[in-house]
Amino acid sequence: MKRPVKLYNVLFPIWVLYFFPQVWIITLPGNLLIDCAVLLLTLTALRHAGKKAVLRQLWWKFWLLGFLADFIGAAALVGLWVPLSFLDEGGGVWSDITRAFFTTPFRSLPALLFTLAGVALAGICIYFFDRRAMRGCVLLTNREKGRIALTMAVFTAPWTFLIPLYGW
Repeated sequence: MKRPVKLYNVLFPIWVLYFFPQVWIITLPGNLLIDCAVLLLTLTALRHAGKKAVLRQLWWKFWLLGFLADFIGAAALVGLWVPLSFLDEGGGVWSDITRAFFTTPFRSLPALLFTLAGVALAGICIYFFDRRAMRGCVLLTNREKGRIALTMAVFTAPWTFLIPLYGW
């Protein structure tokens, strides 16, 4: 029996952008909206007086660097997936991991850990990229910069890597 193919509402698994370039029309403004909302909400939670000035100075840096971090996380997954796919010869752990790349990371614990490694790598990159982007921002204290970078890393990491592209 053949499983039906289902495409879920996907905001940013990177391989979707390659195979369906029209998704960029949704992804670009979607990521911008999310990044700006997280930055604004974080500044509000920190009770920062100059929210608009900080947002004006940092929104584009966070947006572009967030895409770069997502690309790095996805590239790491692809870079690991290609050699692992050669080990996929009869089932087992390698088979679960290689199938997880295009199916579902919830098939097994190794597949989930494999996908989470890509999300974590992208989140770590977001943290360090955003810290670097805020280096020249005199409107923020070092403590605020650290909290903003951590919040951006946690909430704007590419959690959509965990969304199955088809089937469970």
